[in-house]
Amino acid sequence: MKRFWTRALGAAVTGLLLATAAHAQTLRWASQGDLQTLDPDSRNESLTNSLNGQVYETLTGRDKKLNFVPQLATEWRQTGPLQWRVKLRANVKFHDGTPFTADDVVFSVKRATEKGSDLKAYAGAMGEPKRIDDLTVEFNLKQFDPIFLEHANVIFIMSKVWAEKNNATKPQDFNAGEQTYTAMNANGTGPFMVVSRAPDVKTVYKRNPNWWGKFEGNVQEVVYTPIKSSSTRVAALISGELDLILDPPPADTPRLRDTPNVKVIDGPENRIIFIGMDQGRDELLYSSVKGKNPFKDQRVRQALYQAVDEESIKTKLMRGQAAPTGATITTPLATFNDPALEKRLPFDLDAAKKLLAAAGYPDGFEITLDCPNDRYVNDEEICKTLASMWARLNVKVRVNTMPRSVYFAKLGKLDTSMYMLGWGGASTDAEGTLTPIYRTRDGVMGQFNYGQVNNPKMDQLAAASSREPDPVKREQLIKAAIKEHNEQVHHIPLHRQFIPWAMRSNVEVVHRADNWLEWAWIKIGK
Repeated sequence: MKRFWTRALGAAVTGLLLATAAHAQTLRWASQGDLQTLDPDSRNESLTNSLNGQVYETLTGRDKKLNFVPQLATEWRQTGPLQWRVKLRANVKFHDGTPFTADDVVFSVKRATEKGSDLKAYAGAMGEPKRIDDLTVEFNLKQFDPIFLEHANVIFIMSKVWAEKNNATKPQDFNAGEQTYTAMNANGTGPFMVVSRAPDVKTVYKRNPNWWGKFEGNVQEVVYTPIKSSSTRVAALISGELDLILDPPPADTPRLRDTPNVKVIDGPENRIIFIGMDQGRDELLYSSVKGKNPFKDQRVRQALYQAVDEESIKTKLMRGQAAPTGATITTPLATFNDPALEKRLPFDLDAAKKLLAAAGYPDGFEITLDCPNDRYVNDEEICKTLASMWARLNVKVRVNTMPRSVYFAKLGKLDTSMYMLGWGGASTDAEGTLTPIYRTRDGVMGQFNYGQVNNPKMDQLAAASSREPDPVKREQLIKAAIKEHNEQVHHIPLHRQFIPWAMRSNVEVVHRADNWLEWAWIKIGK
């Protein structure tokens, strides 16, 4: 690690951090990138969701073990196969003082289905919301939803009055570069309120004194500072200018464990890191191959897969902080811990070369791999490592890295031929991956299927699992969909990443498998 910062960057970061250092019970924390927007429907990205999730709330919440708990809903019951009735929490107010009612729930669920929303599939699965009275909402579904409560945990509730007042009844279209009031302003019911927002510089929050819930921690103010440089983040933590960093680099983690006044807590995250390939276009946008698309050939996809030495990535690059898998899905629980579905294809360079030659590419080809450089653990380094591995097949890879704010907008436009993606969250059900990643893109389903995969057999299996009420039959459908995906190598799975959090020794936090830092639980000692 570099011992000294560059003067300009060091001075800038130090100024931002020291400005709040004197405030008691202020949490100063950092990660490598910034949240992308304050609009709660615009971007379905974990850091963005976790920060916005301190301001906005959902109907169902999660406890420290990711179990469902009441949040803005206090009761729920299924009144029929296609109907749910939800009772809402009384005496809740938005940050501007507006009362929370059923009208806000109906508005928010419908807003999340609109153009520009990254949450269409989840909101759509909840069906048509109907106001029964001020504190009761009925949901009438088009088809059975086996994970209704999970979907209710995704949609943030906004104030209908506030949104109408500020011309924000539609989500910000982030991919189109739209700027809206909700991109820079927020008004939720959550435990913290936005004080100021300077994108890519810092965002400041303060405790909501009128929050309905109970604070277990003592944090009064939160200052979030995105710091791209790993060495700068680590140095700021060691010096005491930061209280916590969410993503210390694996190479520095052992040293941080031995650093006085610093501690590290870690565990596996519900997140799969994988490589996607454009299987939709007849000719790739960024490749030397003209007139056809090599990624439409399963042999090419499998060749690239079998040329990946994932064990080497795990041991040398990730320092053991990764769990290699052959399943492009967030957690082993989603495959029902089926070893056949979790098993990786073997690393076999000779077999990979034969597959590539049989597909008509004995001399390889050129391709651009798009990657973020501030989103996942060692994201840029992983992409560069893959490029060197694929070079042994004579596949020349240009690694095109960029910050997440640019990267996800690029993917949203399908402006890619090959890309890295990490998919995860609180859900351990396969539905959370099958519908957004495996399903054919149709404007709602397959919203994050950036490779435009279109496999009718897999699509039918996944669709059937989304509406099957019998648990045994549903498990069979899910396993069949994943098996078909694996056999066709529609994506190249790498690993499920581990997430270490590093913090000052006087900071107490709850480390969850969804990499969600819940501020209301944090305690800062003297």
